Amino acid sequence: MSARFPKPATPLGPRARIAVVVAAVLLLAGGSVGYVMHAEQRTKGRRTEADASFALGGPALYFRDTAGGRVAHQPLTAARTGGTRTRGGPACDRFYASDEGALCLRAKPGVLPKTYAIVLDRRLREKRRITVPGVPTRARVSASGRMLSWTVFATGDSYATTSFSTRTAILDLRTGYLIKSMENIQLTIDGARYHAPDVNYWGVTFARDDNRFYATVSTKGRTYLVEGNMRDWTAKALRQNVECPSLSPDNTRLAFKKKVSDDAAAPWRLYVLDLRTMRETPLAEEHSVDDQAAWLDDGTLAYALPGGGGRGSDIWTVPADGTGTPRVAVKGGSSPVAVAG
Repeated sequence: MSARFPKPATPLGPRARIAVVVAAVLLLAGGSVGYVMHAEQRTKGRRTEADASFALGGPALYFRDTAGGRVAHQPLTAARTGGTRTRGGPACDRFYASDEGALCLRAKPGVLPKTYAIVLDRRLREKRRITVPGVPTRARVSASGRMLSWTVFATGDSYATTSFSTRTAILDLRTGYLIKSMENIQLTIDGARYHAPDVNYWGVTFARDDNRFYATVSTKGRTYLVEGNMRDWTAKALRQNVECPSLSPDNTRLAFKKKVSDDAAAPWRLYVLDLRTMRETPLAEEHSVDDQAAWLDDGTLAYALPGGGGRGSDIWTVPADGTGTPRVAVKGGSSPVAVAG
């Protein structure tokens, strides 16, 4: 018995083909709108602001609790010995703070990704909100609380690939002046003014004077550490292969991630750079760290690694001089920052 097949369908004419395409587009658009509305409703139904009793105070380690996406804290000594966390902070995807205030980056649901950059006071109440296109990835606040910076991915989703594009902004809270993108800064590489269409900046870290800063710039497949000057709006490259710098509290050293392998699964290694001697020291953490490490004090760094037991990420600490052993400080945490008081 031979198999039976349906007769071939009559080919569609031009008008029929157009109608089918239009119907498919409308169907997809309807699904996208439905998804966006669902995502927005989920966000609206979830408390995103800090509880009234939750504020900045210390000494404490503040971080994003990956279980609920809200900021939590625990005693700073617990980062070394373990301890109970206090929940109730705002919902953030990236978080950083000084003793004077904080910056919360919150992803905005939608077909086109956007980020809310939310400026918070000491009681973690909202002072200002800026909406920018892209996915949140880095946040920093200067020690005085005056200078804020954030980085978003415009496309792509990983520093380990060459397909990403970033936008880094700087906000001066004293003057209210917002630099929406650092790409127009006067850049010098190898002693000469540099211009290229593929320049990207990320990972700003501020000095105590609120004028000097460090950041990463990438161009032509290379990454550089740059030292910047807010008053002159200039930046000069200091050395290659330095990403996500983080300035120590005493302003003498930079922690950074260095690319040590072409393996996309484990390309990075944490180092510390002495700014006086320009000598690099590899840290005891041998896992690949794709994070902008934070200094808990002049001798200890904190950073996030993929979590164990199904957790999104855990916070680890390691001595900044290359000695010692990495230790878990927070299970189920990211975006660590030390607040003195």
